[in-house]
Amino acid sequence: MKNRSEAGQAGKPRSGCSQNSAGRGQILSILQVNSRSIDQKSGEIWTGQADLQPISFKSDRLLEQRPLLQKRIPIHPRSVRGKFRTFKWGVLILAYSVFFALPWLPWGRHGAPAQAVLFDLASRRFFLFGLVVYPQDVYWLALLLFLAAVLLFFATALVGRAFCGYFCFQTLWTDAFIAIERLVQGERPARLRLHKQPLSPEKAFKLALTHGLWLLLAFWTALGFILYFGYAPGLAREFFSGQAPQAAYFTVLILTVSTYLAAGWAREQVCIHICPYSRFQSAMYDPETLAVAYDVARGEGSAGRLAAKPGMRTREERQAGGHGDCIDCGLCVQVCPAGIDIRAGMQYQCISCGLCIDACNGIMDSMGFSRGLIRYDSEENLRSARPGRPRLHWKRLKIVGYGAALVVVAGFLVYSVAHRSAFEESIQQVRQPLFVQLSDGRIRNRYQIRVTNKATREETYLISVRGIPQASLDLGSIHRLTVPPGKTLMVQASVKLTPAQAEKVEEFEFVITPESRPKAARAREARFFSRHGSL
Repeated sequence: MKNRSEAGQAGKPRSGCSQNSAGRGQILSILQVNSRSIDQKSGEIWTGQADLQPISFKSDRLLEQRPLLQKRIPIHPRSVRGKFRTFKWGVLILAYSVFFALPWLPWGRHGAPAQAVLFDLASRRFFLFGLVVYPQDVYWLALLLFLAAVLLFFATALVGRAFCGYFCFQTLWTDAFIAIERLVQGERPARLRLHKQPLSPEKAFKLALTHGLWLLLAFWTALGFILYFGYAPGLAREFFSGQAPQAAYFTVLILTVSTYLAAGWAREQVCIHICPYSRFQSAMYDPETLAVAYDVARGEGSAGRLAAKPGMRTREERQAGGHGDCIDCGLCVQVCPAGIDIRAGMQYQCISCGLCIDACNGIMDSMGFSRGLIRYDSEENLRSARPGRPRLHWKRLKIVGYGAALVVVAGFLVYSVAHRSAFEESIQQVRQPLFVQLSDGRIRNRYQIRVTNKATREETYLISVRGIPQASLDLGSIHRLTVPPGKTLMVQASVKLTPAQAEKVEEFEFVITPESRPKAARAREARFFSRHGSL
């Protein structure tokens, strides 16, 4: 089947910003619609895959003829070697190692499972190594979400969608699913032949094996997720013996299906149509932002790109004919997981994974040309008369602002965690009735005292008062309040003052002291009411 590079004639301009050799000065514009390139001059649609034939119709009636929902064209990326592909494999291995191994990492603690990371919903405690987080610390989550958002904006303003290309869960799992597909079905040409051929025993076996391994990885991903919410060894045994809670089976089912569909079937459609980041990321781009870009001036020359045919292989020969360094091999399209042609300019479908850079650098090496025809570069540098070496432009007000916000919020979060209290207390006055005058003339106010032990050990607390006589505090038969780790206990307290004392007291303090750490005592103000209208 004729591919895109074979469809064009030698010397014909192919770029969206190159002029033809006849000097007519006509610019061929390339529109990008759902990963398809439309050449307005010829009215041809290119699907973004080098081996598919163009579909011709009038481009001026494009909007009327395009259906709202189009059938997805499967993308079969070619494997590639290079520093960006190596970095992606490194990130994938690290991410998978952390995700699947972390629930099995032991961590000794008192009164809780010996698991390093555990989200214990039953007891409303979240264990992160030596840190225990309670629902009262929910503002930490707000700070973390804020940090994640600012970090994403900070990285995008510097290096574009690098997060999408290297660290996003969708990208990581899609890479693993594509690796499984390549292992079973072969390299890209073999997968394309398998896709086009009619159903046969060989095709049925390879497809069944591929989808079976996909489901296995999706299931293992879902199982690894639920192990964070229970003691991993025990929960795994209960799961496979049929004794786990129903919520565990339901969660595994939902996550298995969603992972299988997102990474196996939808793939780039998630990034293009579902993830909102691809839609608003352009608002964070600046002319100085580094992004994957094609050097049009170098690649097109004055007469456009041209295949490396005899007489047009060396740089001198190509420059003499007005052609650039791009030999129109199509590898940059074939390795792209989104199926786009980076030579058509910046597109929101691009996830900045850098695989097209690796592919192009390999071709440049084989041709004896310098690398960097496709590279991370800024718009400002590319449009200059003599582009310099790409570099990070961090001395910008936006970048400095994002960085300052990261430092301030991260510092506050670290300070808050480092100086967190080992317990929390609350004092609530019983207002029905507001006060009672006893038979001996004394006035009584009642209070509910709640103490939450946020430490990992059992703790005993002493309750006293400050600002009024100690004898006025009545805790009944409770002299010491012993609270297990992660638990909250409540005690009823009564304060009884004579009318003369009550006239002099409007506020006093309850003092709650951990018996093992007297210096960590905390005082909380309370009011004493002795007459109506004193509110």
